Parts: sequence; C-alpha cells; structure tokens
Amino acid sequence: MAGEEEARGEYTQDGTVDLKGNPVIRCQRGGWKACSFIVVYEVFERMAYYGISSNLILYLTRKLHQGTVMSANNVTNWVGTVWMTPILGAYLADAHLGRYWTFLIASAIYLMGMSLLTLTVSISALKPPPCQQIDAADCKKASTAQLAAFFGGLYILALGTGGTKPNISTIGADQFDDFSPKEKAHKLSFFNWWMFSIFFGTLFANTFLVYIQDNVGWTIGYGLPTIGLLISVIIFMVGTPFYRHRVPTGSPFTRMARVIVAAIRKWRVPLPKDPKQLYELDSREYEEKGKFKIESTTSLRFLNKACVKTDSDTPWLLCPVTQVEETKQILRMIPILFATFVPSTMLAQINTLFVKQGTTLDRGVGSFQIPPASLVGFVTISMLICVVLYDRFFVKIMRRWTKNPRGITLLQRMGIGLVLHIIIMSVASVTERRRLSVAKDHGLVENGGRVPLTIFILLPQFVLMGTADSFLEVAKIEFFYDQAPESMKSLGTSYSMTSLGIGNFLSSFLLSTVSHITKKHGNKGWILNNLNASRLDYYYAFFAILNLLNFIFFIVVTRFYVYRAEVSNSMGVLKEDIGMKTFKVTNQEDSARA
Repeated sequence: MAGEEEARGEYTQDGTVDLKGNPVIRCQRGGWKACSFIVVYEVFERMAYYGISSNLILYLTRKLHQGTVMSANNVTNWVGTVWMTPILGAYLADAHLGRYWTFLIASAIYLMGMSLLTLTVSISALKPPPCQQIDAADCKKASTAQLAAFFGGLYILALGTGGTKPNISTIGADQFDDFSPKEKAHKLSFFNWWMFSIFFGTLFANTFLVYIQDNVGWTIGYGLPTIGLLISVIIFMVGTPFYRHRVPTGSPFTRMARVIVAAIRKWRVPLPKDPKQLYELDSREYEEKGKFKIESTTSLRFLNKACVKTDSDTPWLLCPVTQVEETKQILRMIPILFATFVPSTMLAQINTLFVKQGTTLDRGVGSFQIPPASLVGFVTISMLICVVLYDRFFVKIMRRWTKNPRGITLLQRMGIGLVLHIIIMSVASVTERRRLSVAKDHGLVENGGRVPLTIFILLPQFVLMGTADSFLEVAKIEFFYDQAPESMKSLGTSYSMTSLGIGNFLSSFLLSTVSHITKKHGNKGWILNNLNASRLDYYYAFFAILNLLNFIFFIVVTRFYVYRAEVSNSMGVLKEDIGMKTFKVTNQEDSARA
C-alpha cells in the first residue's frame, strides 16, 4: 500500500513540466487521460482538413474551370506546402515557443484560412459563373481576384497547419515517460491509435462531407469542417490541465550547424583512441535540463572531430559528445527520408487522378449518385481495419518469433508498405487499361462521355492504398519520432511531413513533365482534360517501375542504418516483462495439460 502511495507521488523522469515550469507528478498529468483530448482533437481536425482537400480537384475543375493537369498540380502544390511548413513549426516549437504555444497560435491562423475559404465558396462574386461544358477550356476562367481570394485562404490554412501538424502528435507522445516501462509500453501503441483517430476523421470527411459538397452545396460543405476545427481547438484547450510539456531547448538547426562547422574546421585534428578523451558535459547538467547523455559512437566518425579538445572552447569549435550524437541521429535518417518520397508521390494520386477517374464512370447505385471523392473513404476504412488487426493480432504473433516488443522493426514495417505500393500502381494501370478499352468499344473516346463501368472497379487500388498506409505511414511517423534525439522530437516528426510535402511537389513535377514530353512530335499525350483520350495506364505503369526502383534503394540504405540506442533501460524491462508473461502462460498451459 505504501508503495502505491509512493508511486502516485512520483515525478516523471523525462524532464516534462507544467505550463509554469514545475516538475510533473506522473499520476496527475499525462498518460492516456491527457492523450484522450489530443486524440479527439485529431478526429475533428482531420475532418476539417480532408473536408477541404479530398474534393479540392473537383472544385477547381467544376467551379474555377481549370484543366486536368493545372488543377491536379494546384492540389499537389498546395498539399506539398501543407506538409513542408511543419519544418517552420517544428523550429519555433523546439527553439522558442514550445510545442503547446506554437500549436495554439498556429490553430488561430488555421481557423482564419478555413473561414476565408468558406466565404470564397459562398459569395457569387468570388467565383466564375457556372459552366456545364465537359472541357474546362471552353468555360470562362476565374479572375485574378477570385483566384487570389481562394488560394489566399488555402495557403493561410497551409501556414496554420505548419504549426499544428508537427506538434500535436509530438505533444501526444510526450505524455508518456520513456523511463516508466508501463508508459513506454503504452507509447508503443500510441502511434497506431493516433493514426486510427486521423483516419476516423478522414472517413467522415470522405463520405459525409464530400456528399454534402456534391449534392447540397459547397457553403455547407466547407462551413461544417470550419466549425469542426473550432470545436477541436476548444477540446484541446479543455485538456490543458492534464498535459505534460517540454521546455524549448534552443534551435536544433543551430546546434547541428555548430557540430558540422566545428568538424570541418578541425578536419586535420586527429581523433583520440579513447573516446572518453572527447569533450562532454557533466551528467548532472543533462539531468537538470531533463535531457539524456549519449555515448560516443563510431558511425559518421568524422563528426567526432567536433568533440576533440583544442585551445578554443567556443561553441562553433568545440561541441560536447551528446550534441554530436544528436546531429548524427538526424543525419542518419536522411537516406530513409529520401526513400519515402516516391510512395508519398503515390499518395498524391488519391485526391487527384484517382478521384478524376471516378468522374468518368457510372456512379449510380439505384437513384443514389456516389460522389467520386467518397472512394477515398475506402482508403480510410482499409486503414482502420488494418491498424486494429496489426496492433491486436499481428504484433502479438510476431513477438513470439522475433522477441521484439514491436513485433517487427519499424524499417521492416515500412518495407512491407513499399512493396504494396508497387502492387497498387500495377493494379491501377491494369484497371485503367480496362476502362479505356470499354470507352473505345462504346465510342466514348472523343466526346469524353461517361464509361458504362461501375465506379467500384477503382475500389482495389483505394483499398490497397489504405493497407499500405497501415504499414508505411504509421511506421514512418513512429520511426522519425522514435529515432530523433529527445531534444529534437518536433524536428524528427516534421521529417515524416516533409516526406509528404516533397512527394506532392514531385507529383506536380512528374505530371507536368510527362504531360509535356508525351505531347512532343504531334502525339496526343498521356494526360489530357478528356481522360477517355488519355493514357493514364501508361502513367501508372511508369509509377509501378519507379516504386520498384525506390524499393531497391530502400533495401540498400537500410542495410547501413544503425538504430538509435535507447537512452533508458525501459525497452529491456519491457522485453523482460513480455518474456515473463509468455513464461507464465506457458506454465499455466503445461499445468492444465498435466
């Protein structure tokens, strides 16, 4: 009993504090109680974001009268910006404002962008007159002022998400103490359930909201996610008394730059044979700041020169070992980051070309017309089912074989997702070839008429994309958070978002380049406003080959990757705990048999 009382009053060991800077008692803050507010926030916020992005290509083509290539590139350029701005948000959080205040300020900007978008789709003067022509080139284009208002709202929204995206998931992970084996175990499941909440909100957006936008009106269709975002911010603020916070530790970019500059300036200085002779701060200085001391490693050995003691002790010429090892951890992840660009490009096809394909097919189920963007909901459903199966069954089965608390390593999980992306684009290519064949047989190539095939022929590529996400996207977020240094978690989390941003920009580049090249020498081209006259099957086959080459690159870089060493012994304790539970179950089974 006394032990329980002592545990209740135990302070966290990971340096977390309350908003006033006081140390946090574990039982009073953090854990799943605090995360419940954060997870509920994410459900509403995802509903808001995907309520805009899922159907955006159809608004650009149907209401702003843009062509296929231009509208698809405008979507991917905007989405790319949405996923690149988190680098700025992560910097502000880690270096200056802290994650909590960066998040709140960014949320206000986010709400401004959503509100402006709702106004632009509601006021007639802010959009061109309606047009029923199949080819957008025959319709009156939106004016410069109309485009400025609409895209102004979009990019204000993108700026706001830059401060919310890298910090909200990190705030959630901060609620678990790495030095508590029980909380460490909960943290292993956090990212799975985090993605579950994301895709639960996404499912609502891709079904209910896109139906409202297609059949009721864009004013309500944009107004509802705006209200949802406001509700989500209020929910997050209500949970404030329960959160654990981390104190900003200074600019991670400056600390990394100092290491690189110091190593270059001392490139001729020999390294000592004994790593203990390298410069390091006293352990107490790290403990007082809630940081972790890291031992010197031989990977990226050149950077160890920054720790070699010389006559000067300026921070741009002499860095402690821990600072050098933190820099190494960030740099080691870069090749893995590169390997995620191509699959992120595939994700960009979901809300652009995949949805555009749906507009050419039979969408009727009785008298009900299925909104093309609602098929994205099957990505969500597939993702939700796979995450639950993975967390509840797959991990437990694999633990028995691998003795790894995660079942398989994060990189192995990512690799499975990369293989699925090869399959997805192969299936998409075959499906599109069939759609084009039916369009040709019915004389629908030139007039761009609706192809007499059910929209559900696209279902496999959407379902497989959700399955791939349950492996790759979840593992990617957890990998970049887990492998980042403790003082650079927001920066590490922004890596996974940077991947999506660059993937979308890469999608814009590839679409424009392929469209331009395939139109040379009098050819029609692969991507036209009239999809029945296009060759998306060739484009998707090109993506399948690109994914195969990327998978080979991934295998090569993972062979040289060294996982970050645990800063506490909690993973060892967790492994022992799992082993003891297995031992007890085995003994009980043996007793029962006897």
